[in-house]
Amino acid sequence: MRTQRLTHRSMVFVLAGGRGSRLKELTDRRVKPAVPFGGKGRIIDFALSNALNSGIRKMAIATQYKAHSLIRHLQRGWNFLRAERNEFLDVLPASQRGGTESWYKGTADAVTQNIDIVDSYDVDYVIILAGDHIYKMDYEIMLRQHVESGADVTVGCLTVPREEASAFGVMDTDKAGRITSFLEKPDDPPGTPEDPAMALASMGIYVFDWKFLRDLLQKDAEDAESTNDFGNDLIPEIVKNGKAMAHRFDESCVRDQGAPAYWKDVGTVDAFWQAHIDLTNFTPELDLWDKSWPIWTYNESVPPAKFIHDERDRRGMAISSMVSGGCIVSGTEVRNSVLFTNVHTNSYAVMDHAVLLPGVVVNRSARLRQVVIDGGVIIPEGLVVGEDHTEDAKWFRVTERGTTLISQTMLDKKAAAS
Repeated sequence: MRTQRLTHRSMVFVLAGGRGSRLKELTDRRVKPAVPFGGKGRIIDFALSNALNSGIRKMAIATQYKAHSLIRHLQRGWNFLRAERNEFLDVLPASQRGGTESWYKGTADAVTQNIDIVDSYDVDYVIILAGDHIYKMDYEIMLRQHVESGADVTVGCLTVPREEASAFGVMDTDKAGRITSFLEKPDDPPGTPEDPAMALASMGIYVFDWKFLRDLLQKDAEDAESTNDFGNDLIPEIVKNGKAMAHRFDESCVRDQGAPAYWKDVGTVDAFWQAHIDLTNFTPELDLWDKSWPIWTYNESVPPAKFIHDERDRRGMAISSMVSGGCIVSGTEVRNSVLFTNVHTNSYAVMDHAVLLPGVVVNRSARLRQVVIDGGVIIPEGLVVGEDHTEDAKWFRVTERGTTLISQTMLDKKAAAS
C-alpha cells in the first residue's frame, strides 16, 4: 500500500466558502469559485482538475456563502468519482458540526470542524487549496518535495515583483528554500535570496502530513486568541517552531515548453475580464486545449454553435473569439470576445472585447464594448455600452479601467426609470 504514488495516499481539501466581494454583482447569487470561467466551466474546476490530473481521487470542498450554485455544479459535473474505486468528492457546507455554535470562523477552522471526515479518508497527506484561482499545477511534484525535505508544511509560492507582493502572504527564505518568516500582506515585502526586486507570495496551497496537521488544528482550536486561519496563525506558528519549506510554482506548473508560468486571481471585474480576453489571443498563456491536462467540468448537452445571415451589416461572424456550444450568432459581429454556453445574439448587434456569461440574450442593434454581462441577462434592443463611460456609470458598474459590468437588476432599474 505504501509503495503507491504519493497522490494515491493524499487528499485535497478545497476552501470554497468565501464570497469574493471584489467581483461585485457577479457574486450576488453565487460564491466566487462557482463563477463561470473559460466559456463553459467554473473557477473551481481548475483546482479540482489539477488534483484529478495529478492522480488524487479523494477531495473535500468546504462551502459557506451562497453555495447552491457551486453544489449543483459539483453534483452535475463531478459525479463520476466512484466510492467503490476508493474515490470521493465530499461537499462540506458550514453546518455547525462537532458541537460548535459557529459557522466556519477561518480557513483552518473549516478543516478543524471536519476532522472526523478527513480521518475517514485514511490518508497520509492533505493538500489545502483555495478554490478561486486559475492555474495548472502537478501536485505530485510538490508532494514529493514535501516528503523528501521532511517539512512540517510546504507552501506553494509565486515569484512576483515586490511592489505587487503586499496583496499576498509573503515568505522570506534561506537559500535552501526554508521559510524564515511569513508575513501576511506586509507593507515592505522581503525580496528573494537571488533577486531583491522580487518576492515570494503565497498561493494559498499548503501540504501537510495529516497527523501533524490534525494535532496542530486541535491545538489552534483551543487558543482563544487565534483567528483560526492558516495564513494568520498556523503557518507563522510552524515557521517559528517547526520546519516550513517553500515550493516554487515554476517547478510544478503545467505548461508548454518555454511558456511562462500562468496563475491568476480573477478576483476583480477587471482581472476577470482581462483573463477572458487573453484567451482570445493567437497563443494564449493559459492553454485550455491541452488534452494531456484537461480542465474537467460539467458538459451540458447543447447543440453546436450556429452562425446565420450573410448580408452587409447583418453577418453572423466571430473573429479572434471563443464561442461555446448552444450559441446562435444571428447577424452579429463578434470580435475578441468570449461567449459562454447558450448565448443568443440578434441582427445588427456588435460585440467587441465582450464577455457574455451563460444564457445571455442580445437583442437587435445593441453595441457592447469592454463589458462583462452576467448570466441570463437580456440586453434590450439598441443598447450601447462602452462608448460613453459617464453615461454607462449612471446605470451600470464601470471600473477604473473602463470595464462595464451589467446585471439584470441594473437593466431593470434603467428600464423602470425610462
